[in-house]
Amino acid sequence: MATVRVDWKEMPPADCRGGAIAIGNFDGVHKGHGALFAELIRRARALNVPSVAITFDPHPLQLLRPEQFQPVLTTVADRADLMQSQGVDHVLILQTTPELLQLSAEEFFEQIIRSRLAARAMVEGVNFGFGRQRQGNIDTLRLLCNRSGLELVVVPPFMTVEGTMVSSSRVRAALVGGDVTAAAELLGRPFRLRGIVGHGQKRGRTIGFPTANLEHIETLIPRDGVYAVRAWPEDSLWPGAANIGPNPTFGESAHKVECHLIGFQGELIGQSLAVDFVARLRDTRSFAGVDALVEQLKKDVEAARRLVGDRENGDHQKTAHDLRSRVTHFLIEELAPILQMDGRNIQVFDIQNGVARVQIQGGCNGCPSSVMAIILGLEQELRRKIPEIRYLEIGS
Repeated sequence: MATVRVDWKEMPPADCRGGAIAIGNFDGVHKGHGALFAELIRRARALNVPSVAITFDPHPLQLLRPEQFQPVLTTVADRADLMQSQGVDHVLILQTTPELLQLSAEEFFEQIIRSRLAARAMVEGVNFGFGRQRQGNIDTLRLLCNRSGLELVVVPPFMTVEGTMVSSSRVRAALVGGDVTAAAELLGRPFRLRGIVGHGQKRGRTIGFPTANLEHIETLIPRDGVYAVRAWPEDSLWPGAANIGPNPTFGESAHKVECHLIGFQGELIGQSLAVDFVARLRDTRSFAGVDALVEQLKKDVEAARRLVGDRENGDHQKTAHDLRSRVTHFLIEELAPILQMDGRNIQVFDIQNGVARVQIQGGCNGCPSSVMAIILGLEQELRRKIPEIRYLEIGS
């Protein structure tokens, strides 16, 4: 697998040419995108070619209408990791330029899709738009593909069990409203913020609740409030409570993102910290004094502990071997019966940075794409039972 960044005029690496492709911003990499990638992988395997997802950086709207641009849901690096974790062979990041955005739909098709990518097949959603001012739609693409003898698969919208269409806009609306639970349901995983830990005022230390203050956040920040979270300093997992917003008790109006890692002792300043939002606990509000604030913080931490877990319990003290055993047990109990295969053919051979790499050794009665479709449905349950694992990568 590879992630490659190129200028749109450059010829992509050979591994990214002649494959089945999907083009889009794919912001958030939600369940709808996951369904599209599962179909992309299926077509790629049927043609015996690589599956390639093409995305853009910066987001086109940042150049076209910067006054309308809203913060993205995922950084481009996290977006690429998410796409590859779902089984896409290669992620190609096209550097967005005004010249690229001025290409007509037909020019984009001929110069990018046909000439530089030499695509064998395309997989897109019904709302796909391309070319200058998105003048090309899925019907335009179908016409161009038919004219060129290029296979096109159109994936229908992905719907929730309640009948709601999954989209990046709906994820964003849920986060703006502070409903991180609804956002997680649409994404298929908890929403994640990533930033660099700054110095802050260090008031939390003086009252017994030290916080990591996140700075340089590139993505959308949920609505102000207090949340139960899981924090990832480097490769370790810590339960926590996060506060988004000002600190009115101390007369501070600055908007901050502060995270208290329950039981953590150590220095995080200058380090990258990822924070997964599990549930909203309450609104941000002012307290009569420090004592009242401390009492509320105790309640917040206890509520977060109940929702997320405790670093001191057995689940969080598992060794790497134990973690591998737990993932293996889950897959044997949940995945093997669905695939009608012997559980001994499932091997977890690597776990790093919350990604479990799994080997399927024969007997699965299907191509890797069918396995990926099943995995998409199992990942959320796996994350609920084993929060140390965020994604699965499947090999065969």
